[in-house]
Amino acid sequence: MKRCKSPGAEAVDHSSAAFATKPQPLPQRDPAASGRLLLTLLVLLLVWPGLHFSELDIRVLFDSDSTRAMVSLFSGAWPPAHSEEFLQLVATATLETIAIAIAGIALALPLAAVTSLIATRALSRSASERDGTPSLLGRCLRWPVRALLILLRSVPEIVWALLFVRGVGLGPTAGVLAIAISYSGMLGKVYSEIFEAVDRRPAQALLHAGASRLSAFIYGILPNASQELISYTVYRWECALRASVVMGFVGAGGLGQQLELSLRMFAGGEVITILLVFLLLVLAADTISRWLRERLV
Repeated sequence: MKRCKSPGAEAVDHSSAAFATKPQPLPQRDPAASGRLLLTLLVLLLVWPGLHFSELDIRVLFDSDSTRAMVSLFSGAWPPAHSEEFLQLVATATLETIAIAIAGIALALPLAAVTSLIATRALSRSASERDGTPSLLGRCLRWPVRALLILLRSVPEIVWALLFVRGVGLGPTAGVLAIAISYSGMLGKVYSEIFEAVDRRPAQALLHAGASRLSAFIYGILPNASQELISYTVYRWECALRASVVMGFVGAGGLGQQLELSLRMFAGGEVITILLVFLLLVLAADTISRWLRERLV
């Protein structure tokens, strides 16, 4: 006679089967452990010589002479200097700093645009016909331009500012020229890479149809690259604003020059005021930069 199982007994059988199934054992060793260890050792090998040759010594910050100098500087730092005459000087220096950044980027853009069009392979007819490999003539034309871009961006803007201060004298002109020279190399290099990173098939189709390189660039490359171009240009303007302050320490005008004068006189109140203005200026630049990216990109 066939016995029938109750529903409760059937549930018990299923639960027993579930408990009888043994879980798969987890791997005892991390498969990526050796790679992480090798990367950590490589980082240590790179960082340790830097710390050694830079002669970094944190104890200097707590030395009695250093502490005394910092105390003497900031002992009269509060309240910040707020006289009408000094605030007028700071306002003029702030406008000068903004003008240096805008004029420097404005001068850098034409040179960056021309050099990037020559240095990029996006408009090469031979590269589109030979699986991305440009002709020897094309490479010979691009190498000098790429070498020029390397030269322009390899020298920091503060070094260019020092050179131009010796040539044209103290003032914002040296800062404008330094930003224009240095940032033209940066912008030209990144622009050329952006042109090569976008979809080049529309431009290649226009070139094969007989269009000029300029027409292929305007209608085939620029529409796809405009968003990244705008975003990077706005970011570089924000960096130029900070750089213009730093270059003021070598006599290139702006807030940096006024800050350097206040530091020389150990005027702590003036230093705090300039630092607060610089903080507000950076916050404003960051806000404008974000707003432009949201509206234009």
